[in-house]
Amino acid sequence: MKITVETLVRAEPAKVWDAWNTPEDIMQWNAASEDWHTTQSAVDLREGGAFSSRMEAKDGSMGFDFAGTYTRVVPGKILEYALSDERGVSIEFVEQADGVLVRETFDGDNEYPEDFQRQGWQAILDNFRRHVEAKG
Repeated sequence: MKITVETLVRAEPAKVWDAWNTPEDIMQWNAASEDWHTTQSAVDLREGGAFSSRMEAKDGSMGFDFAGTYTRVVPGKILEYALSDERGVSIEFVEQADGVLVRETFDGDNEYPEDFQRQGWQAILDNFRRHVEAKG
């Protein structure tokens, strides 16, 4: 099952791309809710390069690593990667007159309902938009 989420970020394309791929920025926006946060992030932005983010509940009750390997990198336009469980993800950065449309399409997992997955990924994407727009 493929699931797609998207948002329009009202910012310059270079700022959107940089915020998506800079570990310090990722740690600011990569959470689906206020009670979670990303405590560490690493990015080797090249085809065959790895990335990882440690996501944890702020109360310390649980956490997990979100990691994978980039399979396609077209700077400013497209990122594709395989997660550690082999699911694929594609992110398009589409320049528009009023900003950049960020569209993520990912292979859903079989553990959680589609709506739950869509809501979680959309919440993270919405945090990303707010982070970039607040940076100005």
